Amino acid sequence: MGMTTDRRTLGSDSTTSSALEVSALGLGCMGMSEFYGTRDEDEAVQTLHRALDLGVTFLDTADMYGPFTNEQLVGRAIADRRDEVQLATKFGNERLPDGTRLGINGKPEYVRSACDASLQRLGVDHIDLYYQHRVDPTVPIEETVGAMAELVQAGKVRHLGLSEASAATIRRAAATAPITALQSEYSLFTRHLEDEILPVLRELGIGLVPYSPLGRGLLTGAITSEEQLAEGDSRRTAYFPRFQGEALEANLQLVAAVRTVAERLGCTPGQLALAWVLAQADAGRPAEGLGVAPIPGTKRVRYLEENVGALQVQLGEEDLAQLERAVPRDAVRGDRYGDLTSIDGDE
Repeated sequence: MGMTTDRRTLGSDSTTSSALEVSALGLGCMGMSEFYGTRDEDEAVQTLHRALDLGVTFLDTADMYGPFTNEQLVGRAIADRRDEVQLATKFGNERLPDGTRLGINGKPEYVRSACDASLQRLGVDHIDLYYQHRVDPTVPIEETVGAMAELVQAGKVRHLGLSEASAATIRRAAATAPITALQSEYSLFTRHLEDEILPVLRELGIGLVPYSPLGRGLLTGAITSEEQLAEGDSRRTAYFPRFQGEALEANLQLVAAVRTVAERLGCTPGQLALAWVLAQADAGRPAEGLGVAPIPGTKRVRYLEENVGALQVQLGEEDLAQLERAVPRDAVRGDRYGDLTSIDGDE
């Protein structure tokens, strides 16, 4: 498999301070440490090294994954290849070492201490893209982003991002400091960003980093029943309603329809789903003109290689139309989270 040189620019070049060039496809590292079944650190490191060899250099982690262990894992894997990587991590979902969740914290002093702790765990002197993981409704966004901007001035962070922020919050944040990227859930199954958020990103010159572009694995076609998911996989819980009972059955019908289109195009369902996300930046599409760099997560080399194959899938207008008939915008059953209270705005 050849190396991909496909790149995207997050953030607008008009304010060069906010523009960050990344690989068109990133790698979400969360599942290597928590949430989606068992851990195998050796395989995770092999996957990270293979990603860099393939030109997938945009790596995404967060302090709360593990908690704390995912940053250490990523840091070890990139130790001798730091200059190849666009390294993204996040703060704001505060947890104790035993995993206890303390809630969302956007206080300026917490921003500073969280960043220092992440730099130490990652073993690096700067973070390329630092996101607020979730918006803290108790702290004005100007205060949080103001503290984040100080990290840029201090040289600890190069670029700033938000995650799951509402259109109004994005505007306020961008008025405080240059925002390079919004990382939010976006896929064939999750399209709510198209209404208010994508137009604001375009207006402000902010890039889009879609997480869960494969619908937490549903769109790969690899999941055929709830039983198939490992014990301890959070997708088996009420936290992810789309994987439960009748909702799962209905959603698997949609995946079957995606598979039909994928077979005609000679790719896998997952490759088609990723190609769809990438195509949204094309003329006349909802994310037109935006830098769009999805971060499908995997902990296995073979899935990484399959994902990279999505960059070869060319979708014409008729292909997109057929796919969107197969999966109408609001066809998916179940909320994307069982509890949406931590999501900014009135989801």
